[in-house]
Amino acid sequence: MKAMVVYDSVFGNTEKIAQAVGAALAVEARRVGDLQPGQLAGLELLVVGSPTRGFRPTPALSAWLKSLPAGSLQGVKVAAFDTRMTQEAVDTAVFFLKYLVKAFGYASKTIAKELQRAGGELAAAEGFFVTGTEGPLVGGELERATSWAGQLATAR
Repeated sequence: MKAMVVYDSVFGNTEKIAQAVGAALAVEARRVGDLQPGQLAGLELLVVGSPTRGFRPTPALSAWLKSLPAGSLQGVKVAAFDTRMTQEAVDTAVFFLKYLVKAFGYASKTIAKELQRAGGELAAAEGFFVTGTEGPLVGGELERATSWAGQLATAR
């Protein structure tokens, strides 16, 4: 299966998840700014991830997603992931944060929507947890990312 993992990262946590997913799929994870035109040609699976920043993906990843022509991912299985605070951290933060999260969601929701707009067939969307704003990743998240990637590879 020809696959690619595309990501952006701010504090390195999303990069670690992307690397784990890439390793499980036996492909290189590529930072969004390092992509070259034509690298998406012939893909069967595209996995895209970003940290959640203001309830959305990073500006660089958002711009890249918006630049994908409609229909350009036709026939490609796509998956989205983000890194985010744990639900416990959201619940104990300022009182209105949980309402904002409920209203606006996380980056994976926006990533999935944009990938589908480009014609991709959504296989999965997932969130991976960090402690605090800058991380580190919650224990076990790299293993969970590896397992998730394995499920993507075998899903039809």
